[in-house]
Amino acid sequence: MTAWNADTEADVGGAEAITVVEGSSFCISTRSGDIRADGETNGAFYQDTRIVSRWILRINGALREPLVAQRPNSYEATFVGRAQWPGGRFDSPLVVRQVRHIGPGLQDDITLENYSAEAVDCDIELLVDADQADLFDVKGGRIPQGARVSRTVSDGGMRIEALRNGQRRGSAIRAAGAEISTEMLRFHATIPARGEWSTSVIVVPLINGVGPAAPFTQDGQPRGRVGVQRHLAWEEHIPRISVADGNIEATLRRSQSDLGSLRIFDAEHPDRAAVAAGAPWFMALFGRDSLLSSYMSLLVDPTLAVGTLQTLATLQGTKVDPDSEEEPGRIPHEVRLGVTAGLSLGGTAYYGTVDATPLFVSLLGELSRWGLSEDIIDSLIPHADRALDWIEKYGDRDGDGFVEYLRPNQHGLLNQGWKDSWDGINFADGRMAEPPTALCEVQGYVYSAYVGRSLLARWAGDPETEHHWAERAIALKEAFNEKFWLPDRGYFAIALDKDKTPVDACTSNMGHCLWVGIVDEEKAPSVAEQLMSPELFTGWGIRTLASDMGAYNPVSYHNGSVWPHDTAIVATGLMRYGFVDEAVKIASGILDAAEHFDGRLPELFCGFDRSEFHGPVPYPTACSPQAWAAAAPIQLARILLRFDPDFTRNVVHLAPILPEEIGDFRAENVLLGTSRVAISARGREGRIDGLPARLKLLKEPRPPLDERLGGRAGD
Repeated sequence: MTAWNADTEADVGGAEAITVVEGSSFCISTRSGDIRADGETNGAFYQDTRIVSRWILRINGALREPLVAQRPNSYEATFVGRAQWPGGRFDSPLVVRQVRHIGPGLQDDITLENYSAEAVDCDIELLVDADQADLFDVKGGRIPQGARVSRTVSDGGMRIEALRNGQRRGSAIRAAGAEISTEMLRFHATIPARGEWSTSVIVVPLINGVGPAAPFTQDGQPRGRVGVQRHLAWEEHIPRISVADGNIEATLRRSQSDLGSLRIFDAEHPDRAAVAAGAPWFMALFGRDSLLSSYMSLLVDPTLAVGTLQTLATLQGTKVDPDSEEEPGRIPHEVRLGVTAGLSLGGTAYYGTVDATPLFVSLLGELSRWGLSEDIIDSLIPHADRALDWIEKYGDRDGDGFVEYLRPNQHGLLNQGWKDSWDGINFADGRMAEPPTALCEVQGYVYSAYVGRSLLARWAGDPETEHHWAERAIALKEAFNEKFWLPDRGYFAIALDKDKTPVDACTSNMGHCLWVGIVDEEKAPSVAEQLMSPELFTGWGIRTLASDMGAYNPVSYHNGSVWPHDTAIVATGLMRYGFVDEAVKIASGILDAAEHFDGRLPELFCGFDRSEFHGPVPYPTACSPQAWAAAAPIQLARILLRFDPDFTRNVVHLAPILPEEIGDFRAENVLLGTSRVAISARGREGRIDGLPARLKLLKEPRPPLDERLGGRAGD
């Protein structure tokens, strides 16, 4: 999930950093609640701009002694500390509570509680600054250049603005009863015995002098704002999950909550939610990440996939632009709103990804089986056809039937698949592969797009289009199994390089090929054996690169680490080809790992073997919460239930294969078409309550999608 020019090794505020997030806004602070951004990545961010870079609370001239920091919700945190008593009294009875809310700005509710039997006079100072730095400058540790910063004070509060590259970004800071200077807010309070004093400090972000539509206000309650109302509505909308195994239940519930906090909304379509990639550095729409995350979240909320598709459709490429890498029909890699990003991208969107475009078509095909409105499907099919045009005219650069990538500039991503770090694609001996590069999983995604478009045509009663894309899928599958297969290794090459030489590293990518069904049946057992080998399976999850490869490094970003979403896709592929025990083993490993992360799987963790340490070793700069990591447990629950609706055939499949230690599983309020159902399961038994009359329950796994006539094996 590398951003277009991001340094993946950037610090995220230290091991004890506290992150709160809502939509595209987030705040990173120390455990005390203070923000110290000098040379650090702390701060409050709105639309990719740091609107608070210093936020230090001093009471009676001293910092607080931090006691605890808690996050009851993703969008709020509570910091509790002990303040210095005037004169330095030992064991001070003066307690500070600081409740922080993030959204279209920041609000801190600060309360001082006096547990003494005597009144106390307190001087309270809040040192503030807002450098208006672009997100990428902060992440890369760069000092913003060329900005003219102004600080003004009026009766309404403090305003800090920076003019950079013709855009004016700012922060309006205010608090009732404060003495305000250009550097701080100051209060003088007499706190009675056993009494308290409180205030609210509000930061409103400004873009060219204009604030957001629904900012924080002094007389408003945080829970009344739009973002929190949306989150509460999400909690009511999603399934209510109960599992006898309390750790798994906690993981699934945390996943649902995190997915809700990572939703972002289109201002022109406030009822349309897409999913951002992850906090803190990827709180933006990412084509590949958002599509895969929403696919893996279908059990929680299919409408999240709808919103993601609709939002990406509005950004689909229309012209050829080498700077942003836009091309007609192409789905963007990411969307950014910061000043620096906009200039470097040639706009707000960067299109340098090879897989988002086929995944767009593939997800639409999947949604047609989930009972989606025909009107929604019909409105998106033209965008799917434009995406398929991109695959043929721009994705397949040399006409060999495979989709390759090669950046047309010097600032875009060198590698443009999901392993998009600069060193992510390499040979078994560690040599780097040179582009143009055709990735194995991308050919699988294209195959899935062809099959999906064929199914959509069958659903629409269009046999000519159905047969056209079915034939394209058959041809691609044959060519893929011929060109990418390494018979002496027993696995698929990760890629073909610029000379069409197979890049022979053993990687997790071939598990994606199982997921989409492009692997020939006779090759699948060998692929499964490789994936389950000790070189790839750590006991917690699947390594991105096998441990006997030349570039292997268990603490690298893409060359030996474990990514939960990648592992979940591998498990899905194994289940698809009938390797049930292997899929269950992998699912159990990842769910065990989640327990060590307090139920919240990070973006990735280190690829050490399970026998080496008590728990999985964290990767130091992993995003958390992160969308496809949050979605991974949901996808694993779905494959363990073997739950697959298919409205195109008026059936729903449910064939649980839950490990006995999980015990009873129940998910109520699951959206299925326009109905709400309850799924119950234990071991190999399951039922669905409230099933729509048109659907027949089949207690068997869904047959794999097949390219023949856009149908299914055995139809």
